[in-house]
Amino acid sequence: MRIDMIHGNGGKQTSSLINDIFIKYFSNKVLNRLEDSAIVSVKGKIAFTTDSFVVSPIFFPGGDIGKLAVCGTVNDLSVMGATPKYLTVGFIIEEGIELDTIDKIANSMAMAAKEARVKIVAGDTKVIEGTGGIYINTSGIGEVEKAGISISNCKPGDVILLSGNLGDHQATILSQRMNMDNKIISDCAPLTSIVQNLIKESITIRCMRDITRGGLATVLNELASASKCGVDIEEDELPVSKEVRDLCTELELDPLYMANEGKMIAVVSKRQAMKALDIMKNSRYGKNAKIIGTITEGSGVMITSKQKGSRILEYMHDEGLPRIC
Repeated sequence: MRIDMIHGNGGKQTSSLINDIFIKYFSNKVLNRLEDSAIVSVKGKIAFTTDSFVVSPIFFPGGDIGKLAVCGTVNDLSVMGATPKYLTVGFIIEEGIELDTIDKIANSMAMAAKEARVKIVAGDTKVIEGTGGIYINTSGIGEVEKAGISISNCKPGDVILLSGNLGDHQATILSQRMNMDNKIISDCAPLTSIVQNLIKESITIRCMRDITRGGLATVLNELASASKCGVDIEEDELPVSKEVRDLCTELELDPLYMANEGKMIAVVSKRQAMKALDIMKNSRYGKNAKIIGTITEGSGVMITSKQKGSRILEYMHDEGLPRIC
């Protein structure tokens, strides 16, 4: 059965869509009341974020648009030192999409939310004319566990840690679009385990950022600008899988500018850098973590390798890479 405009008219078909799919997977005491607003409990300061998700194809190795939406929102909360608690989800659904497709996406979202220990407590659906696409908007609330984390906090001498391999998500999407035969899998995942383990072990965290559109190069330039400092990166220390390197060589791409959906950086004090690295490596999704550089006096981002020497790592140019998410 396919979605058509009648599913968006607020009547019996809309109710069936909500109850037979969304309530089935997202069920909790708050959502099940089906009020106009969700009433939730939070302690102290909160972190609040919102995001929208568009990806083609909507299913890809390692995830789908639903998992992407949950993980993306959860990660934005986590890297601000917050424990994700509640999400809202808005679905904009084009007529023609199969109900089975919506069911699979909702199931994927429910599993990602369960792993991240976050509840989906409110939502909305809109059906529009189209050719079977879907777009998802999310908002998230988290309880701040460690206040003061900011990209403006970095100080010369601090150490930069990267949680794992670069470029997996964008390489996966490009491979699917171009019908390329490889084993690359998206890194789409919640970063809650890494962040909460760092906080639990009392690591002095200056800042954390998840690495999405624009890649590592963009995040490092934003950090340098906000903290009014320099960043030195060792290119030879950057973890990139052989499969992604091969694809980058073939397509003339740079993994430093490629989107990720389950990677982060953390800037920590030098004296705790090795302890923080060990925590990352022993957290889920952090086994390939590396120390990749330091915060310095000066400005901008400098990257050094044995073969290429030193060069400035700039923001991605306007033409950039193909839009991924």
